Amino acid sequence: MQDYALTLDQFLRHAAKWHPRAQVVTAREGGGADRIGYADLKTRSLAVSSVLASFGITVGDCVATLAWNTQRHVEAWYAIMGMGAVCHTLNPRLTAEQLAAMLTQSGARLLVASADLLPLARQIQQGVPGLERLLVIDGDAEGAGGPSDGPPVSVLEPLIAEPRHDVTWGDFAETAPSGLCFTSGTTGAPKGVMYTHRSSFLHTLRVLQTDVMAISGSDSVLAVVPMFHANAWGLPFAAPAVGAKLVLPGRHADGASLARLILAEGVTVGVGVPTVWLGLVEHLEAVGGELPTLKRILMGGSPLAPALMDRIERRLGVAVQTSWGMTEMSPTGTVTPAHDPGRSATLAGRPAVGVDLLLTDAEGRPLPEQREVEGHLRVRGSAVIARYFGHDAPATDADGWFPTGDLARIDANGNLMITGRAKDLIKSGGEWINPAEIEAIVGALPQVSLAAVIGRPDPKWGERPILLVETCDDISDGALLASLRGRVAAWWIPDAVIRVDSMPQASTGKIDKIRLRAQYGG
Repeated sequence: MQDYALTLDQFLRHAAKWHPRAQVVTAREGGGADRIGYADLKTRSLAVSSVLASFGITVGDCVATLAWNTQRHVEAWYAIMGMGAVCHTLNPRLTAEQLAAMLTQSGARLLVASADLLPLARQIQQGVPGLERLLVIDGDAEGAGGPSDGPPVSVLEPLIAEPRHDVTWGDFAETAPSGLCFTSGTTGAPKGVMYTHRSSFLHTLRVLQTDVMAISGSDSVLAVVPMFHANAWGLPFAAPAVGAKLVLPGRHADGASLARLILAEGVTVGVGVPTVWLGLVEHLEAVGGELPTLKRILMGGSPLAPALMDRIERRLGVAVQTSWGMTEMSPTGTVTPAHDPGRSATLAGRPAVGVDLLLTDAEGRPLPEQREVEGHLRVRGSAVIARYFGHDAPATDADGWFPTGDLARIDANGNLMITGRAKDLIKSGGEWINPAEIEAIVGALPQVSLAAVIGRPDPKWGERPILLVETCDDISDGALLASLRGRVAAWWIPDAVIRVDSMPQASTGKIDKIRLRAQYGG
């Protein structure tokens, strides 16, 4: 058989040849949208590769991006990865100091930044002596400021029209690195995960399956999940692979902006974290309106309260697909099929071929029974991490299983249920309390938008749980705690209820328990 390299440029090549007029659409500030066909997108991406080559970027070099979900960012992705360089996506919601530390570790030579993020890029470069140039997309460099002795700033658009360097895409091994993403750091220090072309190619083929994302050429896919978060769950690869319309919201993911975009672009599939869709529902409940083309929503990133899932499905008339994954898994692990009659907020679906799951005890020994028991979840597969970036030690055990840090159950039908995080467990009087079980019960109350349980030091018991809630309707502290009685052990019931106006969240949409512990953990 032919030696056909599984490199990521193949997806855009395929789309340009067989779906040339299928579109990538980017929402404009204030309304309207920019659009481009896949054939023209490929032409522009090749031109960006030539620009990068003119700056000395070559195979194996690291190029960072600091940008929102836009056409220009997608072009930069394919330009970087297609020529064999490594695309290091940066989260603009982190501090300049944090981002500088990541760039120093990756050794990025060039930083591609959205024009509105150029002031942040200027701050970052002060802590990264090895950064040689800033390249601006989605605007110009006016008002950037910054130190005069910093790296030069170039604006991409005028450079595309200049004479080009010849660049060949895909002229490297499929096992070459393609992208670098750091974990969110919600439960520990961020760590780098380096993807390869092969791993992301196989991940794309997996998520396109009918029982996973089931994206087809007839779909209009709204990627609200950021491109700086685990490759936007693979959507910039999956959409061109089948010729689907790829709809990008730019920096605005509020309910009103998303409603306009979904209606204008006939979006059929939306992908993002639960808080995004809660904002959309709240907007529609406040102003009215319908989104008749929207059929499915894929959610991940944080547990979904049953009441929220019911509210979203009822108001939007969609099927919600719950999922579970990690940056270390590229990121999709399990997804609930849209046609599954047993869909529920408590289930994260089954793994598709290419991912395997294992439940172990706390010491990593496989449990004799793998169904209907709780254990520590481990995974392995073709797009699962082997070691963290810059680390010599493997991230897996001797048998190749990666410990996720999650506690989980697998039901008789093979559906995964995440029951908690091992690091979140609270030890009270020598016994363990699982916050996730409390959060699931309280979060199911219709008056509660978000709930979190953390431990607080206690002189007698060592730790005691406290409940933090963001509510959407009136409910007393007594009623919140009463919902737990008879459903969890009496000594699990939190000692205090703390109300927050807005639950702190990490950039990925997960509740940020590090911040909660720092502020309320005493």
